Amino acid sequence: MKFEGIYTPAVTPYNPDGEIDWNVYSEVLESLIEAKVHGIIIGGSTGEYYAQTAEERTELAAYAKDVIGTRVQLIVSTGAIRTEDAVQYAKDAKAIKADAILVTSPPYVLPTSEENAIHALTIDRAADLPIMLYNYPGRMCVSMDEDYFTRVSQSKNVIAIKESSGDMGQVHLLARKFPNIALSCGWDDQALEFFAWGARSWVCAGSNFLPKEHVALYEACVIEKDFDKGRRIMSAMMPLMNALDGGKFVQSIKYGCELNGLKVGEVRLPLQPLNAEEKQSLASVIAELKRNVANITSGASHG
Repeated sequence: MKFEGIYTPAVTPYNPDGEIDWNVYSEVLESLIEAKVHGIIIGGSTGEYYAQTAEERTELAAYAKDVIGTRVQLIVSTGAIRTEDAVQYAKDAKAIKADAILVTSPPYVLPTSEENAIHALTIDRAADLPIMLYNYPGRMCVSMDEDYFTRVSQSKNVIAIKESSGDMGQVHLLARKFPNIALSCGWDDQALEFFAWGARSWVCAGSNFLPKEHVALYEACVIEKDFDKGRRIMSAMMPLMNALDGGKFVQSIKYGCELNGLKVGEVRLPLQPLNAEEKQSLASVIAELKRNVANITSGASHG
């Protein structure tokens, strides 16, 4: 298996009572397939896994597999504090014939590199599926390092990493010393740099509501190898990335979906929805981005 293209960590829609809205969930998944994303991730931060029961997480993944079939790759996140829970999510992913699993560091625990590697390899043994590692020290409080990569590289299943540290030194380390672990951009405003260093995929929450624009950047840099065009698209996308960096990340992604006509509902507690001013500001940023990227991809802009 190869990770190539745009991978969307899908949002989880809720009805006004806060329960999962399965009909809208189908619409979310179908809209992504129609937009030609290359893979869908279930159980990511954008999917609000931290606010869901274990049963809900397993059900969301199984339902997604039923909807998606084999039309795009399905990756299921195993993120959990307890190794035993992560192992169970991995086994469940195997049972539904997911294409791969996402393996994180356990949050809050602060494992050593060795402990963290044992955590990953234990999950690997339970599922024997292709693995995309997920390094997000901002949430997990530990960063996967050279010692960790050396240890987990012993498994043939560790084939990619969503690198979300924001540290370009990590990108350089992985590209130079661990070419067996394919780079996937996990830090949106560094997408251009990731592609320049050989990444061939991008896990991007914004593709929930702007899939075509994200695909356009991937195609410019990876398929066409036209980094001048890529820079123009990236520049047009930066205002959105800056807006998302300001906090209320999942709320903003969900509102973007709402602007596209997908009634995905509000976020679950402890998060709170956007206020009217935040919605208005985000809507104008999105509208301008769409106009600008459309101009670039149609060849109208060479600025």
